[in-house]
Amino acid sequence: MDSRTTNFVKSRFHNYYKNAEIGLPDHLPNREWAFIFYDNISEKMMYRHKSFSSPGDVRDYLYGMTPAHVYNSTAYYESPDARKMNEKNWLGAELIFDLDADHLPDAPKNYLDMMELVKKETFKLMDFILEDFGFSEQETELVFSGGRGYHVHVISPKVLTLGSAERREIVNYVGGKDLDFKYLFRDVAMDGEFGIGTKTFKGIKKVPIKSTLVGCDSGWGKRIALYLTDYMKAECKKKYKKDMFPELRRCEKIGDTTIKKLINVVNSENGLKDILEKGRLDFDVRNFKGIAANFMRESIGDFLQRFGVAVDEPVTADIKRLIRVPGSLHGGSGMLVKKLALSELEKFDPFNDAIVFGERPIKISVSKPFSIQLKGKDLGVIEGTQEVPEYAAIYLICRGVAEYGYRRNQPDPV
Repeated sequence: MDSRTTNFVKSRFHNYYKNAEIGLPDHLPNREWAFIFYDNISEKMMYRHKSFSSPGDVRDYLYGMTPAHVYNSTAYYESPDARKMNEKNWLGAELIFDLDADHLPDAPKNYLDMMELVKKETFKLMDFILEDFGFSEQETELVFSGGRGYHVHVISPKVLTLGSAERREIVNYVGGKDLDFKYLFRDVAMDGEFGIGTKTFKGIKKVPIKSTLVGCDSGWGKRIALYLTDYMKAECKKKYKKDMFPELRRCEKIGDTTIKKLINVVNSENGLKDILEKGRLDFDVRNFKGIAANFMRESIGDFLQRFGVAVDEPVTADIKRLIRVPGSLHGGSGMLVKKLALSELEKFDPFNDAIVFGERPIKISVSKPFSIQLKGKDLGVIEGTQEVPEYAAIYLICRGVAEYGYRRNQPDPV
């Protein structure tokens, strides 16, 4: 980025920070702040160990210094401005999840498709946080990173003192790492009034044993029940019996008689409902528990892709992490780092809702062809000098494919 381009972008960022609403963290005086400035952006030199005592100090600094990137610590420190980490005196840290489209397995190359995929991953993560871990929405903060993904902060006092090892265990849990089905598909003593089908065992001295999917009402047990029943429903919709359950035929070598019985389970009044709500596995199907467990083992890749979450493990495990500040601008895109309510996520379009600059025409010199959809418009530029709306100019410059103004050595587009 040449000096003229740097001055142009800084002027637009400067104007934004004049009235920006910055999402300040709680316990502001205990947070470390860090910045990357446009004058050093090529080296990505970070200036850190800064602290602020009031919201006004933060706003004055951002407006006066106009950084390209703004971060604060997820940790609380007694002395956040100490120059050495061991002198800061760590007091605790939020639990942070970073979902970045670049890090997702088998992510599409198309930017728009990539962002849709990372949004789906964010919904899955929120399900773990709210349902499995039991935190409320008020104990979480959901933030669009301004780039290729989302950050989720868990700010409950219950997580503040967790160490790196405990946080890695949380990453493993949401990703389904080392998920072992033998602990979920089990034979257990009946523990309620109703057991197998409609039989009761009240008053019976010897408690019957039943095959069950343990914990089907929550957590991974609930997800397994849903995956299994969805599979069974989908297979029974096929036109011909010979085409049904090819995975089970392959891994279990089951025959037509068993296929017919599986179809009966699906078509019965309470068969799939009993799997979902009671974890029932004791149907009139020979070794249904073994069939179901083996099917899940064979389908583990697809199952985890549907239900597991690929979060950035080093970010979550780091108890002294720096994270982007809501309300700041991302120097690599010019887009807003935006805090969201969970109810806003479904309809949130980062390429429209995180754009803060206007429509006035700006002349830029493009170094290579580039296409993107911004503010609902398909934007395609080719090498050379051309005019685009200001919001597009900022985006293209921050992405490194354009400079501000006219370049004599580059042809105008035909």
